[in-house]
Amino acid sequence: NYILFTFVSLLWRFEVRSVHTIYRSRVWNNLLVYAMAIRGDWFYEESESWPGQAFGIRIKKILYEGKTMFQEVLVFESTDYGNVLVLDGVVQATERDEFAYQEMITHLAMMSHQNPQKVLVVGGGDGGCVREVLKHKSVQRVDLVEIDRTVIDLSLKYLPEMSKYLNGYESEDQESKNDPRVHVHICDGFKYLAEHTDQYDIIISDTSDPDGPAEQLFGKNYFQLLNQALTSQGVIAMQASENIWLRLDILKSLQETCSEVFPVVNYASTCVPTYTSGQLGLLLCAKDKNTNLKQPQKSWEDVKLNNASNKYYNEKIHASSFVLPTFVKRFISN
Repeated sequence: NYILFTFVSLLWRFEVRSVHTIYRSRVWNNLLVYAMAIRGDWFYEESESWPGQAFGIRIKKILYEGKTMFQEVLVFESTDYGNVLVLDGVVQATERDEFAYQEMITHLAMMSHQNPQKVLVVGGGDGGCVREVLKHKSVQRVDLVEIDRTVIDLSLKYLPEMSKYLNGYESEDQESKNDPRVHVHICDGFKYLAEHTDQYDIIISDTSDPDGPAEQLFGKNYFQLLNQALTSQGVIAMQASENIWLRLDILKSLQETCSEVFPVVNYASTCVPTYTSGQLGLLLCAKDKNTNLKQPQKSWEDVKLNNASNKYYNEKIHASSFVLPTFVKRFISN
C-alpha cells in the first residue's frame, strides 16, 4: 500500500492525469476500509461506512502527502474551498466551511456553562476549537492534547487562521506565543485524562472518526475518563461521527453508551457541506443532572472577549440545533 501511495504521488507530481486511486486498508475492530481517491483533478471521499455515495472536491494543487505513525495525511489547495486537510481519506477541515463545525462544537458547550475557566481540547490539532474557546473572556487556561504532532505542524503551515494560537508549542506544555492561556501537549488522550481528574469545566473531544488512532475515543472507558476529569458542573462536547442519514444505529448506540456515564446527554447537529452528507452530529453531555444543554445559559454579548464574533453560532441556532426530525426521534427512543 505504501509503495502504491508513493507511485501515485509521483504520477501526480509529473502531472500524469490518468485516473488513479489510492486504496488503504487496515484491520481495526470493525474491519472498515477507508479509500483515499484522487482521480484526475478531483479528490473523492469514499468509505464502506457510507456505501453508494462519494463526495468530491476539485484539486488545484497538492501541498502535502505522507504517512505518520498514526495515519495517512493529505493536504491540498482546492479550487473553491481553500486548503483542505484529509486524514485517512476523510476530510477533516476546509478553509471555506470549517467555522460551522468549530463554532458549534465549542460554543454549544461553552454557552451551557455559567463560568468556564479551564478547558481541555482532546484532538483538534488544527487549532480551530482552541481559537473558538479563546473568544470567551472567562477562560483562564486551555489545554490541547493531540497525539499526532504532524497534524499541528501542517495546520500551522497550511491552515494558519485555524491554528494561529498554537504557535510555540514545540516543547511540552509550552505557552502559545500568541496567547499564554494556551498549552499544547503531544501525548495520548487516555493517558492525559487519567492523570487529570476534577480539573476542567469544559472538555471538547474533537477527534476524527472512530477508526484508526481515534477508535478508542468512542467507548465507555473514555467517557468515564471524561467524566472524572470534569468539575461538578462540567460539560463535554464531542463530534458524534455519525449523522442522521448514515448508520443511525451507531449513533443510537453511542448515545446510549454516554447515558450510562452522564445523567444528561443530548444530540445536536450542524451543517458542514464538506462533511459526509453535509450534516454532522454532536453529542453534548453534562455531569450535573440539572444542566440544560438545549438553551444558552447566558448571552453572547456578556461572554465574548473584546469584539469576538461568530459566522455560524448564535443563541437561536443553539436551541434549534437540538431539534430532531421525527424519524430520528422515533428511532432513538425505541
